[in-house]
Amino acid sequence: MSANKKVAILHFAGPPIVGGVESTIYHHAVLLVEAGYKVQVIAGRGGDFSAGVDFQSLPAVDSRHPEVLEIGRELADGNVSERFESLRDRLVEQLRSLLTPAQTCIVHNALTLHKNLPLTAALKILNDQGVVRFLAWCHDFAWLDPLYTPHLHPGYPWDLLRQVWQGVHYVAVSQYRRDLLAELLGIQPQTISIVTPGVDVFTFLDLDSLVQELARKLDLLQSDPLLLLPARITRRKNIQFAIQVTAELKHSKPRATLLITGPPGAHNPRNLAYLESLKSLRRKLQAEKDVHFLYELGVDDQPLYLPDESIAGLFRLADLLFFPSRREGFGIPVLEAGLARLPVFASNIPPVRESAGHLVDTFDPSADPQKIARSIASFLDGDRTYQLKRRVVERFTWRAILRNQVIPMIQEGVPS
Repeated sequence: MSANKKVAILHFAGPPIVGGVESTIYHHAVLLVEAGYKVQVIAGRGGDFSAGVDFQSLPAVDSRHPEVLEIGRELADGNVSERFESLRDRLVEQLRSLLTPAQTCIVHNALTLHKNLPLTAALKILNDQGVVRFLAWCHDFAWLDPLYTPHLHPGYPWDLLRQVWQGVHYVAVSQYRRDLLAELLGIQPQTISIVTPGVDVFTFLDLDSLVQELARKLDLLQSDPLLLLPARITRRKNIQFAIQVTAELKHSKPRATLLITGPPGAHNPRNLAYLESLKSLRRKLQAEKDVHFLYELGVDDQPLYLPDESIAGLFRLADLLFFPSRREGFGIPVLEAGLARLPVFASNIPPVRESAGHLVDTFDPSADPQKIARSIASFLDGDRTYQLKRRVVERFTWRAILRNQVIPMIQEGVPS
């Protein structure tokens, strides 16, 4: 593996310790491995947390290590003792052997927070010697916190926390924190990258492993919008209309995606012929990458049957329930969409009117597909909840952050 594929991540503590920084380390490390990087996490506390991530325990990196705490008490009194210098020099040698193989080291907080000043001083020596290129993730600033400033003193090593280190690229987690850091270091804010923490969509939405697998395989997080049609494949479900609407919707929303969840209806052999006609229509409309019959996605050519918990997960993941049935006994999916707070576009048929009244958008199931596609696009363009979701998915998931910001920064060493 080439040197530019080797990344170290350093912090006082690492996963599975629970904390905001530790969560960032977890997601960055796991996704960097997935992206083909060799990742080593160096921390004073924590342990192995993911296959493929090399966890290196270095106790004296910990902000709570007994020796670090004792030296911290001396430093709070303004005393830079031989014990400080001894630990600093030991850390230099220990870290040198770990960091030399890496091209980049992401170091969290140690360049701006005083919780382990021997570590800070050791990193300064390693940086000056060019052992590794540092990306400094700066969450907290000791010199700007009135709780900490009484324990800080002018001069070395405290001033390391408010000085610009040559060759280091600084990162803040928000514009507000970036502006504070720029003021502290006396540099232009635009020289500091902003890389926010992220959200884990799959975990937050409580998606089971099957839905997660489908989302990855079909790249569903990039769907815009994701239309859900939970139905068996029978003619009364009017699925051809859903395919036509999706194809028309793609003119204004090129990443529109339709999921049909069920298999062919079990009680009419003509349903298989109906499925083949739907596939033919999909080919004709050049929508094969946009319309998915989940029934076909089983393992080893076996049909895929989705359990209730997976269907519920798809409701939470989708952007809109599209329900174009010509006839229904009642229409349970409309009620389920209500529980999931999922907007509904449904046929104007008696069961839908009975269950949902005026609280869903309805249409004539024989209408012009282009007209319905325009209605859906207009609704989504005015729906702030949908717009916020797209903003989160495109900018604030861990995967998007890694792809759009972290990896370019590792590769180029410049603000992304």
